[in-house]
Amino acid sequence: MSQFLQTAAENVGFLLTCTGIFAGLVLLAWLAQRFLLPERRHLSPARTVSFVAMFSALAAVIMLFEIPLFFAPSFYEMDLSEIPVLICTFYLGPVAGVVCEFLKVFLKLLLKGTSTAFVGDFANFVVGCSMVLPASIVYHAKKTRVTALGGLALGTLVMTLFGSAFNAFYLLPKFSQLFHMPLDAIIAMGTEVNSAIHSVWTLVLFAVVPFNLLKGVIVSALTMILYKRVERLFFPARRKKAQSTL
Repeated sequence: MSQFLQTAAENVGFLLTCTGIFAGLVLLAWLAQRFLLPERRHLSPARTVSFVAMFSALAAVIMLFEIPLFFAPSFYEMDLSEIPVLICTFYLGPVAGVVCEFLKVFLKLLLKGTSTAFVGDFANFVVGCSMVLPASIVYHAKKTRVTALGGLALGTLVMTLFGSAFNAFYLLPKFSQLFHMPLDAIIAMGTEVNSAIHSVWTLVLFAVVPFNLLKGVIVSALTMILYKRVERLFFPARRKKAQSTL
C-alpha cells in the first residue's frame, strides 16, 4: 500500500510540474505577444482556432514517425513535428505556437500512447517550446528573411542549451524514477552506443547536444523552405505582401 501511495504521489507531482510549466510557457508567450510584438497579425477567434487545430493535427501525425540516431540510445529518436508548429507560430504568434505544441503532444498521446511514462512526451513539449518561442519572438519583432533565420538560429541554440540542462537535471532522473529503472541502467544504454558515455553529463554531451543541434538545423532548414509555400496555399490573401518578408 505504501508503494502504491508513493507511486501515486510521484505521478501527481509530475502532473503538477507539467501543468505549472505549461501555464508558465503560455504566460511567457502572452507577455511577449502583448508587450513586445504590437504588430502581430490579428485574426478572428474562429480562424485562429481552426489554423491552430490544423497545424496541431499535422504535427501530431508527423510526430508518429521517429528517426533513430546512431549516436544516441534508442529512447532518443528524432521527429520533425516542430515544422508545422513553427509555421503556425510564424503566422499567428507565440501563444499559438505554445498551444499548437501542446495539442500536438496531446493528439499524439491519443493516437499512440506513451512508451516513456510520459516523460519523453513532456520533454518533446518543453524542449520544443524552447525553440519555438525564441524563433517566434525574433521573427515577429520584424518580419524579414534575416530575422527568420536569426530567430531559428537562436531557437536552435536555446533548445540545445536548455534541452541539455533539462535532460541532465530533471528529465533523466525523472524518467529513472517513474519508469523504475536505475539511472546507471539508462547510462549503460548510452555506453552500448558510444563507449565515451559513462555518466549523465557524458550522455548529455555525446547524445543530447548533437541530437538537439541536428534537429534544430533540419527543422530550421525545412521551415525556411516550406513557410512561404504553405502560406501561399492556406493564406492566399498574403501573396501580395512585400517581398522583404519571409
